[in-house]
Amino acid sequence: MSEKRRLGKGLGALIPDALEADAEKSEIALDRIKQNPYQPRVNFDQKKLDELALSIREHGVLQAVVLCPAGSGGDYFLVAGERRCRAAKLAGLKSIPAIIRGYDNKELLEIALIENLQREDLNPVEEATAYQRLMKEYNYTQEELARRLSKSRPAIANSVRLLALPEKVLELLAHGQLTAGQARPLLAVSGQTQQEEIAQKIVEEGLTARDAEKYSERAAHKKKKRGEARAEITEDPLIAELQLQIQRRLGTKVKIRLSKNGGTIEIHYYGDEDLERLIAKLLPEGI
Repeated sequence: MSEKRRLGKGLGALIPDALEADAEKSEIALDRIKQNPYQPRVNFDQKKLDELALSIREHGVLQAVVLCPAGSGGDYFLVAGERRCRAAKLAGLKSIPAIIRGYDNKELLEIALIENLQREDLNPVEEATAYQRLMKEYNYTQEELARRLSKSRPAIANSVRLLALPEKVLELLAHGQLTAGQARPLLAVSGQTQQEEIAQKIVEEGLTARDAEKYSERAAHKKKKRGEARAEITEDPLIAELQLQIQRRLGTKVKIRLSKNGGTIEIHYYGDEDLERLIAKLLPEGI
């Protein structure tokens, strides 16, 4: 399968000529290439890098990297191909074939994100952080980002929601000890300490995503501390079931509170993007 086909049309739309086999290439010294400052990927698999370095020693660099000028000093920012650059250094190369193009900061982030996403190289935290950065720094809406990256809007929203989890849980996600499916149910649990405890239980007991969802749902409805008002807990089994169903439908914590003359339904959200996601669910026709 060719590199162009494997990367898909998302990256091809941003750097179409750079993916052509006959694109003009230059041999650029590796010490003149700077890391893309907008590279969303933080973790690189050393074993895979060593394997790629071995391949480069035997066959050379088969696919040119893409660079853009880094000011007037003669250096370059790496746009696409960081694994190849790292592996080339490990293989002892002094230079690497490169295609040089001009890009702005927005394109640097967008290209790096698309390349990593389509190679499935990003962990859930890196992916969510990159989405959030595109939305905050370059004013993408979730709809625009979904179209640009060939993703669904809920996929973008659900990814970004993970960033509301405690740092310890995000570390488990980043290191592959938790999957996004196992971590997402924790958003329905109130309290950082309890979220961390449940996350550790999921890891230690090897709970599936579905098991994690059930366990988190049960934990979300237990009394959190002594002295909590009785109104904080729904005793009626029917109301408890309704609460669970609404919670599953909306994908966030929901609390039904009863009173003598009716009651209230509380819907929790975690940041502006999560609020936007809930509004879209509740008001599909728009405001």
